[in-house]
Amino acid sequence: MEIGARIAAAQLAGLSRSKRQVVAGPLVGLLHDSDAWYLSSMLAAEPGKPFDPDEVPWAVATIRQAFAAEGRWLSAELVDEANPGLAEALEAQGMTIVSRPPLLAVEPADLQLPELADGVTVEVTTTDEAQAEANTVSADAYDMPGADFGRHGDPVDGGTLLVRVDGVAAASASWTAIADAVTEVAGVGTIHTHRRRGLGAIATAYATHYAFTLAGATLAWLTPGDDGADRIYRRLGYTPTATAVHLGDPGGHLTDLR
Repeated sequence: MEIGARIAAAQLAGLSRSKRQVVAGPLVGLLHDSDAWYLSSMLAAEPGKPFDPDEVPWAVATIRQAFAAEGRWLSAELVDEANPGLAEALEAQGMTIVSRPPLLAVEPADLQLPELADGVTVEVTTTDEAQAEANTVSADAYDMPGADFGRHGDPVDGGTLLVRVDGVAAASASWTAIADAVTEVAGVGTIHTHRRRGLGAIATAYATHYAFTLAGATLAWLTPGDDGADRIYRRLGYTPTATAVHLGDPGGHLTDLR
């Protein structure tokens, strides 16, 4: 399977474990029980397979109706190479293409782990208390009060890496549930008072490392939020393998999509 389709299929399989599916032709809506906007989204239902353009209008309408019934805003994440033309078909149905960031990936042999300076430690959150600290980091990093990401008991279901500086929880990153030995590294964030110290790179690299060593992933991927993050991730061994497409319906959290 082409790597873009493999990543898209793994993303769908991993996210489907914890969300309710609304399958409509070439699309699938994934509804999380929480009403946080970023936890529910729409993906391609069959990555790597051609889609019928005539099915897109009713498919989008069906999923919009399901999301509206639960008060959810509709966004979508696609891998362009896995379903060429699907993003444009969604745009024709009123969705807005917000960004097309490069999709970067790395395998274990290519991952570069930064050295830890004195006073800097990393840990996988294994207690509710540590997860609460990681959530506090996310809330500060993303100006997102009330961040409440749950802790996974089995690393295969996902995990969170917490970076401390002299004991202070300063940065975090997570990996998603493993599917086909693939995981996404996401939620990389550093509190405002500790930025520009390389802590985001440390969080990314070690979250990736533990996804490989604890959870059995053999391929990790991510999408950079800007050119600066892109350069950092590439120094860690991540390389461009495909193109992500982020879309959303007008009137929602378009500025939050990357």
